[in-house]
Amino acid sequence: MNSHRNAARMFGIFFIIAFLSYGTGSALIASVTDTPDFLSNVYANNTTIVIGAMLIALVHTFVNIGLPVIMLPILKPFNNNSAYGYLSLGIASTTVAVIGAIFLLLLIPLADEYVTTNFAATGYFETTGIVLEMGGAYAYQIAMAIWGLGGLLFVSVLYRSKLVPRLLSVWGIIGYIVFVSGTILELFGYPVGVYLALPGGLFELSLSVWLIAKGFNSSAIASVATN
Repeated sequence: MNSHRNAARMFGIFFIIAFLSYGTGSALIASVTDTPDFLSNVYANNTTIVIGAMLIALVHTFVNIGLPVIMLPILKPFNNNSAYGYLSLGIASTTVAVIGAIFLLLLIPLADEYVTTNFAATGYFETTGIVLEMGGAYAYQIAMAIWGLGGLLFVSVLYRSKLVPRLLSVWGIIGYIVFVSGTILELFGYPVGVYLALPGGLFELSLSVWLIAKGFNSSAIASVATN
């Protein structure tokens, strides 16, 4: 029981770190790239881009893969396939997110060339910069769609196992369905992803707080251990 309590706390802490690291990293990068002459801004603020990309590619990667790894031994007794599916989709999602971060890092050498080239060639660099920026945006949406599908597997096991209150699990199911729908709509050009991410994001934060404070349902763990 102590090991499950520690796992619950670690999972909750990792969830919060993953949320903050990706959100902070994305915000730092957006503060530089969301300007009219963004390549000049990237050149002047490349350290901000590097810090943002490292938060996504290093910190977020470590804790995001850590989440399904922590949950694997807890979920396996309840549903082996869903446990490994959650792990596989977590790894896939994180890999795509790292690729998106690399696209954004490539803006730095592009910006270096942009500020030193003659005016006639700047259009080429600007077009390439837009492509890289859009590559990062598409990678983010695809990564989040995959993460949402993994989240559905995760909360479905939570619901069946009663490891956490079922009301919380139902909130997670609804939140992830809405979240995945938002990422797909974003890929088709409908800018609604931020709003549709709110239910899933609030669920993840609420689940994190619950697991840190309360942990998993000990009776659910005990019942599967005796079977």
